[in-house]
Amino acid sequence: MDYAQVLKHYWGYDSFRSIQLDIINSIGQGRDSLGLMPTGGGKSITFQVPALAKEEGVCIVITPLLALMKDQVSGLRRKGILAHSVNSTMRHDQILAAYDNCIYGGCRFLYVSPERLQSDLFLDKVVKMNVSMIVVDECHCISQWGYDFRPSYLHIADLRDLLPEAPLLALTATATPKVVDDIMDKLRFRERNVFKMSFERKNIAYVVRRAEAKEKQMVDILRKVPGSAIVYVRNRRRTKEYADILTKAGISADYFHAGLPVKDKDRKQDEWTKGNIRVIVCTNAFGMGIDKPDVRVVIHIDAPESLEAYFQEAGRAGRDGKKSYAIFLWSGADEANLKRNLTNSFPSLEYVVGVYNSICNGREIGVGYGADHSFEFDIERFCRDTHRGAMQVLGALAILERAGYLEYQPYIEFQSRLMFLIERGRLYRIEESYPHLAPVIKAVLRAYTGVFMEYANVSEERIGKFCGMERQEVYEKLLELSRIGVLAYNPQKKTSLISLLCDRVHEKYMIFPKSIYQDRYEDASRRMKSVINYCTTDDYCRSVQLLRYFGDNSADNCGQCDVCLAKRKTMRQVEQEHAAIRQIVIDRLRESGPLYYDVLRCIDGHDPRDVSESIRRMLDDGELEADVANVYSLSPKLLK
Repeated sequence: MDYAQVLKHYWGYDSFRSIQLDIINSIGQGRDSLGLMPTGGGKSITFQVPALAKEEGVCIVITPLLALMKDQVSGLRRKGILAHSVNSTMRHDQILAAYDNCIYGGCRFLYVSPERLQSDLFLDKVVKMNVSMIVVDECHCISQWGYDFRPSYLHIADLRDLLPEAPLLALTATATPKVVDDIMDKLRFRERNVFKMSFERKNIAYVVRRAEAKEKQMVDILRKVPGSAIVYVRNRRRTKEYADILTKAGISADYFHAGLPVKDKDRKQDEWTKGNIRVIVCTNAFGMGIDKPDVRVVIHIDAPESLEAYFQEAGRAGRDGKKSYAIFLWSGADEANLKRNLTNSFPSLEYVVGVYNSICNGREIGVGYGADHSFEFDIERFCRDTHRGAMQVLGALAILERAGYLEYQPYIEFQSRLMFLIERGRLYRIEESYPHLAPVIKAVLRAYTGVFMEYANVSEERIGKFCGMERQEVYEKLLELSRIGVLAYNPQKKTSLISLLCDRVHEKYMIFPKSIYQDRYEDASRRMKSVINYCTTDDYCRSVQLLRYFGDNSADNCGQCDVCLAKRKTMRQVEQEHAAIRQIVIDRLRESGPLYYDVLRCIDGHDPRDVSESIRRMLDDGELEADVANVYSLSPKLLK
């Protein structure tokens, strides 16, 4: 099938939108391509259509968004297209099955995270696949000049060495011209090849509202603007606080942040997506890859650190093309908060070195030792023991990571593990002595092999299905089996991990290149100032301000943002003032006849400058005449 047939067959559309076909033709010809398309611009079509137009081959889609993986894989399967994703929530046997389907089973799409590219299993399997193309979603994450740089993205270029024939399509909704160049450089584009769709969203009204009582403003806005909504805050604790405020005000709301259990996140997201919950109050962990077209308003209660982040989050409104609002609540404290956040993200190098030394000292790692050593890291305890603030410690860890001294992985989830400590023959006595534990023992033996030889990753839910118990009951019985010495059980847990990438370096020899500290500080400072300027500049269109930031200088005023509406109101006031002055001038000249200019312009209650401007307009419109002596009279058409 050709591209139009694929689009019609699977999606039912008769034609492509905007630059979609240009990108499809480019990647279909085997050319590395970069597509810049705003949120809701139809990025998935640009790789799904050309991949399906090929008779065979798997398209590898690299994305950091678990929600996008699940959503797109489900959508493709509903269309009868075989697609898989590989993520941290899957068991080893499920991952193997997905890879084998890509090699032997005719799978057309494989979604993976950038971190997966470093897995030996993935690298071993991918070279056996017939890969049609590589897609990099959220590709701005590869640029150190972007707002959301992620070191794991730098490994994508290594994949190109394994798959030299596969063309690469990079996609993003937010990238400045500087970031665009960096993306193509880091992904080793064979040629510069950029397709840019206008970032303008004509259906979104961007509004900055000065607000000290933000909670009240939030409630007022949501009462006036019906429909689904997102409220962004920066603090996890406040997501629940604001959701409670809305609930008490009679507005259906729930909260969401990255620290919630996976099941809770999935449930909350599903309830909001289906419309059972109207408002989701969340951190920036929510929204990426969520395909909900009918969001009518996005409210930012706290200022994001960059216009890139703001534009992407605000762009989740109105994906159905209908009138929507992106409202930024700005107060006097926001500027101070942004500056404090910048300072926390870039503490002094002396502070950074101090954090490094404290981490190494805490693990008793001496200078010249520790390379490839990994250990759990409790940041709250570390801050408490060393009397440091968490935000500055996180900033220091990010700098140490960029400098190559360590890797910090927050929120690593370790699957439950167990291993029997007694021989199989002795289990019969245990089952007799502890009959309430026997069903769990039998379920483990049925569900898993090799558990007498080594630890096995296990799922309490799976064990529960074999023995008819809920997860919590299985968990409690496994703990009891562990206490009586039948097995060793390590329950599932979330933790943070630090890995030293080299032997500990003496502080005198630690190096922090300008590119990873000073340059990045200056760039972050520029992004911060752009947010402040956007919120405090009231003399030109909000949409134009945003588009110019992304290098689009051709956009016209939107006519619907708070600045445009204020100007429209001002123009209306000017016209009303002119109409009043004009009528006074006409009445005076009709009553008294021609008057000298200095006499005519003296009108009580009106600014002489406004009167002069109105007289000039009346001359231009042919309503007045003036002679060489500067005497003014009505034109014949007004004397009739």
